[in-house]
Amino acid sequence: MTLQCIVLDDYQNAALRFADWNKLEGRVSVSVLREHIDDEEALAARLAQAAIVVIMRERTPFPASLLRRLPNLRLLITSGMRNASIDLAAAAQCNVTVCGTGSGSEPPAELSWALMLALARHVPQENAALRANGPWQSTVGADLHGATLGLLGLGKIGSRMAKIGQAFGMKVVAWSPNLTEARALEAGVRLAPSREALLEASDFVSIHLVLGERSRGLIGAAELARMRPGAFLINTSRAAIIDQDALVQALEDGRIAGAGLDVFDLEPLPPDHPYRRLPNVLATPHLGYVSQRNYSTYFSEAVDDIAAWLAGAPVRTLS
Repeated sequence: MTLQCIVLDDYQNAALRFADWNKLEGRVSVSVLREHIDDEEALAARLAQAAIVVIMRERTPFPASLLRRLPNLRLLITSGMRNASIDLAAAAQCNVTVCGTGSGSEPPAELSWALMLALARHVPQENAALRANGPWQSTVGADLHGATLGLLGLGKIGSRMAKIGQAFGMKVVAWSPNLTEARALEAGVRLAPSREALLEASDFVSIHLVLGERSRGLIGAAELARMRPGAFLINTSRAAIIDQDALVQALEDGRIAGAGLDVFDLEPLPPDHPYRRLPNVLATPHLGYVSQRNYSTYFSEAVDDIAAWLAGAPVRTLS
């Protein structure tokens, strides 16, 4: 019997282009949903017959309430090897195997720099003025060379950020709850004595932490108030690391120069959200991981995950 597989939230219609699904021909029929389904009841109805579901990051959460509505689901695949929006304990109780895929650290680091550079040199404003036959040169850019880059997190992505910052001639400092001086020295950066000290010293702050109980709400109103008035904040990690209401207020009040944001509490971002109108916000629709190489890895390994599961030997399982 052919099993039904549904790929969720394929906004760019990429799943079938970036992998060879013919490997599953005759055993699995694949369909793709391009539109996001936010309502759990509607989503459960759409997935009712699916034995396999492939999801992209945290675009669609899979809490216990949804998993219990899907008695036919047997295999859930997520891009990457970590997905906080899946209730893994509930999946196990529902006899659903959860598998992941590989993921590169390069694309999110590259996007972080795209946001940082565009903010520093006012690229969106100057491009808009040029296209509208507006003023020729209306802003003065901030310099990266000689400025201080503060990294909250020095894992794979943070370490890559540090190397690029040094190539620009920036002074790089880093802090995270578990970061040691030895690890900072290994990456060639200075360990900030505290989160507060990093925020006070940095001209650009970029967040590269995993979302957890200790990092949730790590940057609130008090922390934002410690940043320099001319400083920029970049977040391509997870929205919940920053108190979003406090950030909106700080940006509206001009307490920091601007923010480059790729992650949000609600995705897609609501039409009336302040980030869509604030002139000191440069926002992208969660593109950090969206690259040709990453998509090829995600969907090719999703196909491999399905083939291995069908053979009775699941790979890259999450628990």
